[in-house]
Amino acid sequence: MYAVIDAGGTQLRVQVGDVVRAPSVAGEPGAPVVFERVLLVGGEGGVQVGNPTVGGAAVRGSIVGHGREKKIRIYIYKKTQNANRRRMGHRQNYTAVKIESIES
Repeated sequence: MYAVIDAGGTQLRVQVGDVVRAPSVAGEPGAPVVFERVLLVGGEGGVQVGNPTVGGAAVRGSIVGHGREKKIRIYIYKKTQNANRRRMGHRQNYTAVKIESIES
């Protein structure tokens, strides 16, 4: 059985036992997490597609840890008489969540 969830504006496809990186979720490692915005649930019985969410469906998991993604580089260049060049970087925070059950 699998599900597609909306976690902080990001859609993630999850299965029981997966460890996924969701955008920051408040809580300590070991704390339970419930994702109630389930967009799709699929399995042997077929696929349930929500409009926009599947009613009564939830994905439960526990927090494994927190971290930061690899740094991405951003370069800005504007062609002007005096060249305007800037380099910036960004590291997105994430929370690793282990999926324990999918309820539909």
